[in-house]
Amino acid sequence: MLIALICRPDPYGSISHFLRKTLAVLDSQTSRSPIGFEWLPVTAGLFILFVPTFYTLAINYWGQDDYAHGPIILAVIGWLIWDKRHLLLTAPTGIAKAPGFVLLIFGLLLYVLGRSQRVFIIEIAALAPILAGVLLVMRGWSGLRAFWFMLLFIAYLVPLPGMFLKVMTGPLKLYVSKIAEQILYTAGYPVANSGVILTIGQYQLLVADACAGLNSMISLSALGLLYLYLIGHKNWLHNGLILASLVPIAFMANIVRVLVLVLVTYYFGDAAGQGFAHGFSGLVLFVIALAGILALDAILAVFFKSRNRLAAQ
Repeated sequence: MLIALICRPDPYGSISHFLRKTLAVLDSQTSRSPIGFEWLPVTAGLFILFVPTFYTLAINYWGQDDYAHGPIILAVIGWLIWDKRHLLLTAPTGIAKAPGFVLLIFGLLLYVLGRSQRVFIIEIAALAPILAGVLLVMRGWSGLRAFWFMLLFIAYLVPLPGMFLKVMTGPLKLYVSKIAEQILYTAGYPVANSGVILTIGQYQLLVADACAGLNSMISLSALGLLYLYLIGHKNWLHNGLILASLVPIAFMANIVRVLVLVLVTYYFGDAAGQGFAHGFSGLVLFVIALAGILALDAILAVFFKSRNRLAAQ
């Protein structure tokens, strides 16, 4: 059939012209198909790569206090993608194949390195450049700008190195126990402090890693960033002040948590302090911290509104 086509007179004038016409017809048919189907192989590839990764996260990390926020972070990332799905299902006005493929290949190499060498931090961190490369290839720079916060939020999925946790948690436990001891002593309670051990009455309480505040600082900083992203303040100083306050607010909220546990133990016994109250105090911590963020945001909003009003007069 190919020989007959070559030997017979070409109705299009040339074989190359015929092939171009054929490709143009195929391209027009593809463009008329639902544009969302182009994401099916991309989604399948991402699932094949990262479902084992998230399974490892779930069984090895998310059961620990330091990484209990992991499932929530993953759910937020999924919601951020779903919230702007219309941008993914809209035909691109321009794509950036060269930088996109560079980022994609770099991310895949990171993934292969982390997976093959069992360096889990590198493996999960590869998700950000892979998604960034896919966005550039499929939707260009506008797509990357639209999903910048989602890519930034992936950092909260990455487990911190164990050495870093030990270096940071030790001093935090000492500061928390010392400040809690000073507050209780000033209030007239029979309390003493020895390192990370608080003695009140006949009870001795160890300020554990979970009470050091590092995990709450990480999760509360994620909550604060998400809050600022959703509120969308245009004033960079306003945003910067709230960001700078996240760590101090988390630290103070954690001191309140330790105080509550010490007082519950003092008045109701060790069983009460280590039972329901211990888990409930974690919820109280987040309520206090969130209330602090909302209060500071309201105060700053009033301040900057008043300043703008005075500047306009």
